[in-house]
Amino acid sequence: MSKLTTDTPLTFELVCKDGTLRTLGDVMRVLGDLTPEQRDTFYWTNAIHMLNTAIREPHYIKAATITVQTALALSGMLGDG
Repeated sequence: MSKLTTDTPLTFELVCKDGTLRTLGDVMRVLGDLTPEQRDTFYWTNAIHMLNTAIREPHYIKAATITVQTALALSGMLGDG
């Protein structure tokens, strides 16, 4: 897999209450909107760590997508669809 960019698609779409995340850039925007308290939770810290790993090693994009999905679910941001 080549280098990841903000246009890199996630392994699967993440349907949130406020819209659908399709790309790495979409996830980065969500991360930018988190409060410091939210970012300090274990699940967001884990998701951020896995995203950083995927940026360095692109074959980890699936694991990063899954950890972001988990963080969204645990923070009540994941949609029903």
